[in-house]
Amino acid sequence: MAHLALYAGSFDPPTLGHLDVLSRSRGLFDQIVVAVGRNPDKPSMFTAEERVSMLRELIDQGAVRAGGATLRVDAYDQLTVDYAKSIGACAMIRGIRNVTDLAAECQLAITNRQVAGIETIFIVTGEQYAFTSSSLIRQIAAFGGSMDKLAPFVPSMVVARVEAKVRAGAAAGAASAAAARAASSAED
Repeated sequence: MAHLALYAGSFDPPTLGHLDVLSRSRGLFDQIVVAVGRNPDKPSMFTAEERVSMLRELIDQGAVRAGGATLRVDAYDQLTVDYAKSIGACAMIRGIRNVTDLAAECQLAITNRQVAGIETIFIVTGEQYAFTSSSLIRQIAAFGGSMDKLAPFVPSMVVARVEAKVRAGAAAGAASAAAARAASSAED
C-alpha cells in the first residue's frame, strides 16, 4: 500500500522554509501532494494558479532534495481535511518553525484526527527558517522593503515574481489614481 501525504498551505509566496519541510518529508512517504489552498482570512499576493506554477517550477529546478516520495502539485478550495480524504492521504504534513506554531498546530492536528481520522506529521524546519513566513514576505514587499533582503528567505525566482507583482500593483495603482483625478477634473 502506497503512503500518500498531503502538504497543504497557502504558499503565498513559497519560501525556502516550505521547500525545506518538503525536502525533509520526502523520505517518509511514497507520494506527497503539495496543495495550494485558499485561506479566506488572508489576502493573497498571488493567484492559486501562480502559486502552483511557482511550486512546480521550483520542484522541476531541483529546489527540493531529490529522492524519496514522488511529488505532485495541485490546488484546492475546500476544507483541508476534506481534500486530504478525497485524495486518499494517510497523513498531513505540517511545518513547525517555533513553539508558537507547535501550540496552534497541535490543536488543529487533534481536531483533524477526531473529525476526519487523519494523522498529522510535524516536520521541524531548519533553524535558518525559524522566523520566515509568507506573511512577512508579503509585508516587506507591500511596504517597499528591499527585495535583496529577501534572498535568505525565498528562492531567487520567487523574489523576481514578488518584484514583478509589486511593480504591477504600483502601476495599476498609479493608473487608477490618474483615472480618479481625470474623473474629478471632468466633474469640476
